[in-house]
Amino acid sequence: MNRPKFLFLFSDTGGGHRSAAEAVREAMEDLAGDSVQVDLVDFLQDYAPLPFSKLPELYPSLAQRRRSWAFFYRLSNGPRRVRSIGRLAWPYVRSAADRIFQAHPADLVVSFHPIANDPAVRGLRRLPPRERPRFVTVVTDLVSTHAFWYHPAADLTIVPTEPAARHAAACGLSPDRVIEVGLPVAARFCRPPGDPGQLRAALGWPAGRKMVLLVGGGDGIGPIEETARAIAASGLPTGLAVVTGRNKSLRQRLEVRDWEIPTRVYGFVRNMPDLMTAADVLVTKAGPGTITEGLNAGLPTILYSFLAGQEAGNVPFLTDRGAGIWAPTPEKVVAGLRLWLDDPEAYESARAAARTLARPHAAREIASLLAGLASVKNGKKSGVSMGKTRTHT
Repeated sequence: MNRPKFLFLFSDTGGGHRSAAEAVREAMEDLAGDSVQVDLVDFLQDYAPLPFSKLPELYPSLAQRRRSWAFFYRLSNGPRRVRSIGRLAWPYVRSAADRIFQAHPADLVVSFHPIANDPAVRGLRRLPPRERPRFVTVVTDLVSTHAFWYHPAADLTIVPTEPAARHAAACGLSPDRVIEVGLPVAARFCRPPGDPGQLRAALGWPAGRKMVLLVGGGDGIGPIEETARAIAASGLPTGLAVVTGRNKSLRQRLEVRDWEIPTRVYGFVRNMPDLMTAADVLVTKAGPGTITEGLNAGLPTILYSFLAGQEAGNVPFLTDRGAGIWAPTPEKVVAGLRLWLDDPEAYESARAAARTLARPHAAREIASLLAGLASVKNGKKSGVSMGKTRTHT
């Protein structure tokens, strides 16, 4: 009997699409073992024609043009506009869609990227009905979701939050085809936490101080250096851990600096779960993946920036629920830290709010849903559990 085949479509316009797809693949392989085959395909870089194939390369510079990015995000964000864009683009990308489905025949196609949805649906309709797999979307933006995510022909759309589910309904999706699960992250961010004291000792972090974890994402973008300097010069009794990601020049500058407080500087790390478990406060931009990982670690979060458009709603999502502080300048970051250090009750309240928002089982629940749609058996029992997923009505 052939193994059921899954095709996961993503692209590296930001790190969240790939990491979400990898998290679900990891959970699916844990659920079903080697009885399934999961192919991850970067549909833009590997198949799209120019200039679309260059979007992963151009994305960081495009996203940093905040006003232009926000303008085009708003301009295109509507169901009718999305369908019009899809119709215009289809003749140009049709052959790419055909090549994807010829090279990767599947029993279930899952999109982890908003602009994959329309060409995927159109491409699947060109297949003979008996060969046509079902189609699912996994939304990887938390709150401010674009209409590109919501295709009415999807058999299922899996969303991370209630606001995302409401936008799906506003875009015309049938409520019985929308399920809120949470944002999938790798299993290492979802395991029971280790002992913070032991982890701090292993990391060489100081004991007896609140530790601030400053993260700029995989590319080390944002006012990281200015924020780190402000925290160190504030006189607050903290330690500081700065993760610069792939930004080598930033790491070099920070490593040679004389710091006023105990400070550790890291580049791109593989042990982020340990860093988050050992830390007391997370300071970061409002990226959905880092926010979700921090929530799973029960970390109160100070947000210093967001990407206009898809990250705008992440700020009130945290602050309105008491799990975070919005601090768009280094001085306000220091003020937020001072508030939590001076008021332990406020800090503990923020930590409790973070734990309430955590959805550590999202990847596994999504894997179960996908397995159920493809009628996969994991070798131990028939069928799969829906867990705590919610269908929106």
